[in-house]
Formats: sequence, structure tokens, C-alpha cells
Amino acid sequence: MELRLENLRSPQNTKVRIKIMKGHFATEHTHVNTYIDISTVTNRCHQAREAAMLLAENYQMSTKIDTIICLDGTRLIGAFMAETLAGSGISNVNGGENISVITPEIINRRQMVFRDNTKRMVEGKNILILAGSITTGESVLQATSAAIYYKGAVTGICAIFSNISKVAGMTVHSIFTSKELPDYKSYSIIDCPLCKQGRKLDALVNSYGYSLL
Repeated sequence: MELRLENLRSPQNTKVRIKIMKGHFATEHTHVNTYIDISTVTNRCHQAREAAMLLAENYQMSTKIDTIICLDGTRLIGAFMAETLAGSGISNVNGGENISVITPEIINRRQMVFRDNTKRMVEGKNILILAGSITTGESVLQATSAAIYYKGAVTGICAIFSNISKVAGMTVHSIFTSKELPDYKSYSIIDCPLCKQGRKLDALVNSYGYSLL
């Protein structure tokens, strides 16, 4: 089978795009029938800025944010979000603030921690969690738990793509959803119908990219 990446542009802003590839893929927690490549918006400054402005719209007028916790290599987007949220303007509730942008250290496979030099940016702060792609919400739940452990208050969750609308009872604001990807499916590893059909995995995928098998 030939695997090919295809562009998918946001209907809100066509400058923001991801790439998708159909097949049979294994993530850390699930199997999926579509690989979502977010590297364009996470690594290119113009696209990252456009994506950041779309996501920031959900919080500018309503949500106090002191720190953005970035998952899945989204720190460039997080920096542009902080700049947008802290910009001058009567509608910006965080206008003029010095918003921190940090990434948790992951130890023991999935435990997220903050060292002494960054945990001060979590303790007593209003936290926005920014993810690249949310399939089951498990990584975001771990980030939420870490923020709470370090005495932060999670006030928002957002992502480039999310297959679910809520995590930990909070609404997930995302640029791309299952509405743009109606054929996207996520399966538990033990109940994957593609595996039961005898279809081999095409690639292993995570936030860094994909490796063909």
C-alpha cells in the first residue's frame, strides 16, 4: 500500500494546515486509521503564528492565563499565543502580563514533572494546556494532574486537533476536530478491527512524527 500525506486546511484560516495520511497506525495508547502530521504548524513561524491567533481567540476576552504548558512540541505556538494573549487592547484580560511558556519533563515513560526552576511558574498560577493532537485525552489528563500536583489551576485546554470535545470535564478548543476528519477512528489496542482483519501496521506514530514499518 502506498502511503501519501495530504493537506488539510482550516476552514477558519486557510493559512493553517495539517497533513493527514490514511492507513493503520499505532500510537502509544491506541491504534488509529489516520495519521495527523502537525509539523507544519509546530515548526514554521508563519503558520504557528496563525494557529496561535486562532486558538487565542477562545481565551482573550474571558480567561485569565499566567502559564501555558506545551505538549507535543507546540512551544512555538505557545509563545505566539502568549504574545497574542498579553497584547495591548481593552478586550485582552491578560493584556500586559508576562505569560510563561513551559514544557514538562517526562520521566518513567509518562510521568510529567517540573523542576525547581520552572515549578514556580505553575504554583498558584492559572494554567492553559496546549496539545498538538488529542486522541484519547490521556496525555492531557496527565498534564492536568501534574499542574494540580504543583498547585496550579487549569483554566483552559486547547489543541491543534482533538478527537474529543472534553477532557477532565473541561471543553477542548481545537482548530481541527472530527468535523473536518469525519472518517478518523481510534481503537483500543486489544480491540482494533484493522488488526482483527489481519491488516499489518503501516507505521508507529507519535508527536515527533512517523516511522514506517
